[in-house]
Amino acid sequence: MRHYEVAFIIHPDQDEASVKDLIAKAQGWIKDAGGTIHKVDVWGKRRMAYPIRKQKEGQYVFLQAEFEPALCGELERNLRLQESIMRFMLTAMEPAPVAE
Repeated sequence: MRHYEVAFIIHPDQDEASVKDLIAKAQGWIKDAGGTIHKVDVWGKRRMAYPIRKQKEGQYVFLQAEFEPALCGELERNLRLQESIMRFMLTAMEPAPVAE
């Protein structure tokens, strides 16, 4: 298993309940494939560097997880099919050092 960071930007007009639902869906896709979620970081609504779909703001979410590399394609496909997700990015990370 490898460590990944899954980052996505949700449309700013989505309410808090639908944002939580999208986060739960993404976590479910990872857990259903045998992965584990280490950290969920919700930044909330932020101004973007450039407009996406004529929007200047977006709701940022970051997930740090561990899963098999074969899941990347399926996870990208599922994220792409969500209309309220404007952008996403999967990044392979080095494993976090173990505290002794």
